[in-house]
Amino acid sequence: MTILVRDIAESDFAAWKPLWDRYNAFYGRSGETALPAHITDMTWSRFLDAYEPMHALVAESDGELVGLVHYLFHRSTILVQPTCYLQDLFTTEAARGKGVGRALIEAVSERAKAAGSPRVYWHTHETNATAMRLYDSVATKPGFVVYSR
Repeated sequence: MTILVRDIAESDFAAWKPLWDRYNAFYGRSGETALPAHITDMTWSRFLDAYEPMHALVAESDGELVGLVHYLFHRSTILVQPTCYLQDLFTTEAARGKGVGRALIEAVSERAKAAGSPRVYWHTHETNATAMRLYDSVATKPGFVVYSR
């Protein structure tokens, strides 16, 4: 599988949206609990706004989008440089195990390095064993537990 990772383009919306919907469905945000359209619309517009710290890349194979990754930069109390948070990562079922997720993570890491960010971090649900096999091979677990309120 030949994989091209690139910045998202305005013309990608129709192909990105089904991936975004499947990503959200994986985390239980579908049907009655789906994200409202205005949130998806705002998220999409942020990717295209050069003044926003939120970014999106897509993985393409044979002219078809097979994965997405969203990331953002934020300040930290323990670093002078920006920190990069990889917020969303999704690949189609057919693309899993073929290097797409790894290529997307590497691309975010390269963008973070270019932006002067020494750190890229992310989290996933504890039941996401498939993703964790990849994550365990490309990163370390610092031991922190996430709380949400």
